[in-house]
Order: sequence, then structure tokens, then C-alpha cells
Amino acid sequence: MPDSTRAVARQTWRNGIAASDTDQVVVEVPVAFVYNGISHAVMMSTPADLEDLALGFSLSESILSSKEQLLGLDIIHREQGMELAMEITAEPFAALKQRRRALDGRTGCGLCGVEALQQLSLHTQPVGNRLQLSQQAPQDALAALAEMQDLKAATGGVHGAAWCDAAGTILLLREDVGRHNALDKMLGAVAREELDRDGFALVTSRASYEMVVKAGTCGVEFLAAVSAPTDLAISRAGAAGMTLAGFLQPGRMAVYSGAQRLME
Repeated sequence: MPDSTRAVARQTWRNGIAASDTDQVVVEVPVAFVYNGISHAVMMSTPADLEDLALGFSLSESILSSKEQLLGLDIIHREQGMELAMEITAEPFAALKQRRRALDGRTGCGLCGVEALQQLSLHTQPVGNRLQLSQQAPQDALAALAEMQDLKAATGGVHGAAWCDAAGTILLLREDVGRHNALDKMLGAVAREELDRDGFALVTSRASYEMVVKAGTCGVEFLAAVSAPTDLAISRAGAAGMTLAGFLQPGRMAVYSGAQRLME
């Protein structure tokens, strides 16, 4: 697996004085998603936790409905990047061929491959309604987040997505140059490790429509973001019955839908 960071030379200026040193920057490579020999998507990603990315993307994009439909995965090094060669069962593969589309991804791209407005679905899958947690739980998770983001500490150039239990303890965290990729990696890890779904997702980015749909497709009842939500994210979270919180910062949080899951 390629390294996730690389040392580069740089020149810095402070108070008008130049100096030369090295910096650690995050690695970004093309990653191709291939199902039963057919290429479906190419996304720019950090080459770490690619097994989680393959499963999480497949689930959050509704290509697969369960991890059992993923029969095998080979991570292949190509001259141009990485290939996630997946073998999936017949039923989802038949459905995938019907909706096959060419995806040409970029960092942070969430609607790549939608070639016409008619292809864009605004449907959001309803989530469950069994989660209850205190308003302190997201604060506790936020407080623990920074020290767990090793790649961000090294480079300053990645997003993180954490899965937290109802008490606010971070159970796992994944990082990537793309916020959608970080979320997919986390969702894939949760599915692969069969973690308790009575918890919530915390992301270090804004909460966009795509983030809500990906989380909702995987049954996430509560999505908390450190930045702002969009209007479509709020409406889709409401339609799915999801709790959506934004501007999660020390001592404050704004809840835009599903406030009934939070207790004083």
C-alpha cells in the first residue's frame, strides 16, 4: 500500500525572512472502483483503509445492500493509481449494469457521474428511531477527536469521520483528502467490524446533501458536523427522520432536524 504522506521541500516566509525546510503532505491518488471486471467510478483518495472505502462506497451508494454481497476484493497497484477490484453477487451486479454510469471523480466530489438532472435522485432512505443520547455526548466526542486524527496532525490536509457510541466515545475514525471518502471509509469499517449501530457519526466538514444520503443509506440516525449544513441536507435529513447537527464546537451545537433524540 502506498504511503499516506510524503515529504516535500518548501520555502517559508516569516516576517519577511525566507527559510527552507520540509513538510509532510497528504498523498492523493486515483482510485478505481471495479465491479466484476466493469469499471464504475474513479475517485481521488488517500491510499489508506481502502478495504473500508470499497465496502463503504458500495453500501452508501446502494450498489450493495449488505456486506455479504461483497464476495471478494483485490487491491491492485496500477501505473496510474489504485484499483479496487470487487467481486459481487449476481443480483446487485445486474442492478448496477442497468444504472451503469461513468464516474470521473475529484476530491470532495459527491455527484460525479450524474450526467443529467433526470438522473439525480433526491430520495432519502428513512432511518430508525431507537437512538437516545445526551447533548453532552457530541461534545465529548469532539473533545477526543483532534488527538485521534494522526493524518491531520501530520499534514493538516484531510477530513475525518468518526463513529461514536451513545455516550460520545469514539469507536473508530477514518481520514481522507475527500470528505465523502472519509465518511465512506468510516461506514465501511462500521459494517465490516459489525459495530453497534446505536451511535452517531461525527464529520469534520460541512454537512451536504450527499453526506446525509450516504449516512442515511447506511442507517445512521444522527449526523453531527463541525461546519454548516446546506438547505438540501436539512430537508433530506428531515425527510429521513435523521438528527442533523451543525456547527459542533466546544460548548455549542445547532440542531436542524430530529432534536427529539437529544436529552438535556
